[in-house]
Order: sequence, then structure tokens, then C-alpha cells
Amino acid sequence: MNFKHLHYFWVTAKAGGIMRAGEQLHTTPQTLSGQIKLLEDWLGRKLFRKNGRNLELTEDGHLALGYADQIFALGTELETAVRQAHGGQRLLDFKVGVADSVTKSIAYRLLEPALAIAEPVRLVCHEGKFPDLLAQLALNRLDLVIADEPMSKRLNVKAFNHPLGSTAMSFFCAPSLKAGLTGTFPRCLNDFPLLIPGPHASVRQQLEGWLTRHQIHPRIIGEFDDGALMNAFGREGRGAFMAPTVMEHETVEQFGVEVIGRTDELVDEFFAVSVERRITHPCVVAITDAARGQLFG
Repeated sequence: MNFKHLHYFWVTAKAGGIMRAGEQLHTTPQTLSGQIKLLEDWLGRKLFRKNGRNLELTEDGHLALGYADQIFALGTELETAVRQAHGGQRLLDFKVGVADSVTKSIAYRLLEPALAIAEPVRLVCHEGKFPDLLAQLALNRLDLVIADEPMSKRLNVKAFNHPLGSTAMSFFCAPSLKAGLTGTFPRCLNDFPLLIPGPHASVRQQLEGWLTRHQIHPRIIGEFDDGALMNAFGREGRGAFMAPTVMEHETVEQFGVEVIGRTDELVDEFFAVSVERRITHPCVVAITDAARGQLFG
């Protein structure tokens, strides 16, 4: 395989088109298209198809992109390792998967202690669906997975759940929207615009049950797999939203919103999943100690 052709394909897939990839690679679209065509001929499969004026990956293209990601990530690791072997300071690689349902601010607070250990660390973060990250963990491509739910015992993955802590949930909205609230919390949410997490979030089912128990019927304006996007809509006054109480101050400061109320009937839990039953990796030790003693303690 010609890895130059593979690199051209990889950059094009990441850039989302021939023109943008050509600008990044300082080459003409014609040259780039020709190089990708040679790769497709070698593989015997089409990697892109046209969708109007745009290019989109075929099923084989998605498969090839996954392998290309790993190949070029390993190339970066190889370069780093060789340079360190010749006088550079040794870095501890720490590869972490973060489930996309985990609040970004929580993920940062959980991972930050790993960068404070005595040994220099190179943190490599991957975001994705929890089952996909567990598959990478099983193949030793990740050292740790951070999630808002424990790994199911039904999965055929030899890994262990390490509880990090839990937090109640708070509800927020923009000041302009809060003026329209009537009554006390949580009844004030009745017929009020609400932004909710997507179905994959562990707290979603809890929320639905909580609304039913309290006979609250908000107007669901939207649901979001990406919590950061949901918060952005909340900041603009599109609806109330909830976030972990432990991050209440940061949420208010970052998004300019106000607290409507809090409830400990809704609980967001966090877990570190590793292949180690007894935690030995220094970064994982730092994360679990800080989470249990400071963030959630």
C-alpha cells in the first residue's frame, strides 16, 4: 500500500472535501483526486461517493478511515517514542475514552488530576459511544474509559467498574426566561420550555420518571446527545436545562444562566472502567483519588 495515497484519503475525509483538503496539503484538487483514485483501485473499493456537490464516505470508506486513524496515531506515537529515546524527556502516554453522554465540564474535572502527577503525561482523549469505547479498551487501545453508567455484566469484556462518585441535578435557564416562571420548583416547570438530554444519557430515563411522578408536563423544545450543545441553547433562552449540581457554579458563570431549582431525586453517576481490578496506573490513581476525595467527596 502507498501510504501517501492513504494520507491523502485520510486528510480529505477529515476535511470534508477535496477543496479544503487540497488547501491543507498544498496540492491541486486534480492531483488529490488522482491519488485517492489510485488507492481505491488498489483496494478494489470506492471510498467516496458524490452527494450533490459534496463527497461522503461509503461504507468501505468509513472502514478505511477507522484504520487510517489508528495507523497515523501510531505513527505519531512512534515519532514521539524515538525522539524521547534520544535525549528527550520520557512521557507517560495515557489514552482515555470519554463516553459522549458525559458532561464536558465533568470530564475535564475528572481528567485534570492526571496531568498533575509527578511524571510528565501525554493525555490522548477519544470521545464516542460507550460500547465502542469498551471495545477499544478490550483491545488495549485505551487505558481507561470514563462513563456515566457502569459496564454491563452482560458484555463479554474483561474489565472492571470503579465508581468515582455521584451528583444531584440542578435546573437552569436564562434570566430572560426565568421571568416567565410561575409557582415553586418543580411545579414551575409545568408547560415551561425544556431542553432534555438524548436517550443514551443515563439520567434521561430518570428524568422521564421524575416528571411523571410529579405530574409535570413541560414543553419539550429539543433533545440533545451533546450536553454542551444543549447548554448553548439554554444560554440563548430557548428553554430550561439541567446539569450536575456539582458543576452548578461553573454552569452559571459559563452560560450566564440562573438556577431554577435542585433535586436529589435525579442522580448522575460516574465510573472509571479499566482492565485492572486493582488500580495501578498512576493517572488512574490520581483520577479516582481526586474524584472521590474532592469533586464528589
